[in-house]
Amino acid sequence: MNAEKMSIVDESRRPSMTIIMLAWPVFIEQILVSLVSYVDTAMVGSMGANATAAVSISNSPNMLVNGTIMAIGVGFTAMISRSIGAENLDRAKDLIRQALLVVVALGLPLMCVLLLLAEKIPLWMGAAPDVLPDATVYNQIIAASLIFRTMSMIITSIMRGYGDTKTPMCVNIGVNLVNVIGNFLLIYPTRELSVFGMEFTMPGAGWGVAGAAVATSGSATIGALVMLGMIFLQKGPMRLSIKGQYLPDWALLKTVFRISLPAAFERIAMSSAGIISTSTIATLGTVAVAANSLYLTAESMCFMPGFAFATAATTLVGQSLGAKRPDLAEKYVKRTCQIGGLVMLVMSVFLYVFAEPILRMFTPDLAVIALGAVCLQYDAIIQVPQMLATVLSGALRGAGDTKWPFIIIAASVWCVRIMGTVIGIRVLKFGLTAACLAMCADQCVRCVLFFFRYRTGRWKEAIRD
Repeated sequence: MNAEKMSIVDESRRPSMTIIMLAWPVFIEQILVSLVSYVDTAMVGSMGANATAAVSISNSPNMLVNGTIMAIGVGFTAMISRSIGAENLDRAKDLIRQALLVVVALGLPLMCVLLLLAEKIPLWMGAAPDVLPDATVYNQIIAASLIFRTMSMIITSIMRGYGDTKTPMCVNIGVNLVNVIGNFLLIYPTRELSVFGMEFTMPGAGWGVAGAAVATSGSATIGALVMLGMIFLQKGPMRLSIKGQYLPDWALLKTVFRISLPAAFERIAMSSAGIISTSTIATLGTVAVAANSLYLTAESMCFMPGFAFATAATTLVGQSLGAKRPDLAEKYVKRTCQIGGLVMLVMSVFLYVFAEPILRMFTPDLAVIALGAVCLQYDAIIQVPQMLATVLSGALRGAGDTKWPFIIIAASVWCVRIMGTVIGIRVLKFGLTAACLAMCADQCVRCVLFFFRYRTGRWKEAIRD
C-alpha cells in the first residue's frame, strides 16, 4: 500500500461519497457512544439525584483535562493528514512516534495532579456536603486512569489524521460496552432478577458511584492498550516498529504545539467557562444540577453526529492542502455543511418531540425530568447552527488555523454564555433556563463568526510547507 492509496482525497470520487466514507464510522461510533452514555447515566441516576450530582459536578473539571489532551491531538491530526496528502509517509510515522512520547510526558503529571486534587475539585465546584464523599471517590478512581485515557485520545487523533475512522469506532464501541457491563456488575448489589419469567440471582459489588468510576476507568484502560497494540501490530504502511527512533524531534514538536496551543487555550476557555457555569447552576440546588447534566447528555445524541462531519472536514481539508489542492478543500467543506445540516435538522426535530420521554430513561425524578425537558427543547432548536459552527471550526483546524477558532470560541463563550448565565441566574433569578438560553445564543454567535473567518480564505496559508 503506497502513500497515494493512503490518502482518501480522490477527485474522481464524488465529494459526498468521500465525506460519508470518512464520517460514517465516526457517526456510528458517536451515536452508539451516546446511547451507551444514556444507559450509563440512567444507571447512576437510578441511585437518586445525589449520585447524579456527585458524578456531574466533577464532569466540568474532567472535561477541562480531556479537552486539553484532545487539543494536543488536533496538532497531530492536522500535521499527519497533511503529510499523507503530500505522500510523505516517513514524516507521518515520525509524528506518530512523537505523539506517543507526548502521551507519557503529559499523562503522568496530569494524573498525579488530579489525584492530589480529588477532594478539592468538588469543593471548589460548590458540592453539597452529602455529595462530597461520593464525588471525591469518583475523582480519585477516574484520575488513576488518566494516562490511558490520554493514550486513547491521542491515538484516535492519529488514526483519524490518516483517514482511519473505523478502528477508533470499533475500539470505542467495545470500550463503552465493557463500561456498561461493568456498571451493571459494580454499581448494584447482588439482587434477584426476572427475565422472561425466569428468576435468578445476579451478583453485584454494590459499590454505587465508585462502581461507576471503576467501570469507566477500567474500560478506558483496556481500550487504550488495544489501540496501542494496533499501532505496532496492524498491517499496512502506517505500522510502527518498536525499534524505531523515539527521541524527541523538537522541530516537529514545535510545529505541532504551534497548532495545538491555541486549540488547548480554546479548550481551557470552554472548560473553565463550564466550571463557572456549573458552579453557578449549583447554587440552584441538586435538582438543577441533575437536570443540567441529564439534558446535556441527551443533547449529545444530536451533537455527536455533527462532530463526525467536523472530523471528516478536518481530515479532508488537511489532506487536500497537503496535496496542494485548496479548491478541493473548499468543495469538501461546502458539501460537508450541506449533508451535516440535513442530518442535524432531522435529529433536532427528534430531540424536540421526544424531550420528556428521553429524560425519563435517565431518572425517575419528576422534578428533574420537567426542568430538563424544557431545556432540551430549547437546545434542539439550535442544532443546525451548532453543527455548521462545528464543521467550519473543524475545517479551520484541519488547515492548522487554530488561532481564530480559539479567539472566536473564547470571546463567544465568555461574553455570551457565561455572562448570560451569571446575570440570568444570579441577578435576574431566571433559573436553569437562563443558562440554557445563554448556551443557545453562544452557539448561534459562533456559527456567524466562523462563517466570516472561513470566507476570508486565509486559513489556506496557516501552515507553510
